[in-house]
Amino acid sequence: MWDVIIPIVTLIVGLIIGFVVGVFYLRSQLTKMQNDPEMIQKMAKQMGYNMNKQQLNKAQQMMKNQNLNKPRRK
Repeated sequence: MWDVIIPIVTLIVGLIIGFVVGVFYLRSQLTKMQNDPEMIQKMAKQMGYNMNKQQLNKAQQMMKNQNLNKPRRK
């Protein structure tokens, strides 16, 4: 019986830890991207868009207006 329970519990714990680490990594990357317009432009090029200076500034401003570090209220 333990041969079945331990792998399932390990899988669940691993998924939870992986999700939490992924969320923190994504938030840190978005925070870095707010301050570095070259990263925004690089991401846009990977998605197939070419952004001019005005679009780049607007995207950077939109990211700064979002409060990524503050918890959201429901």
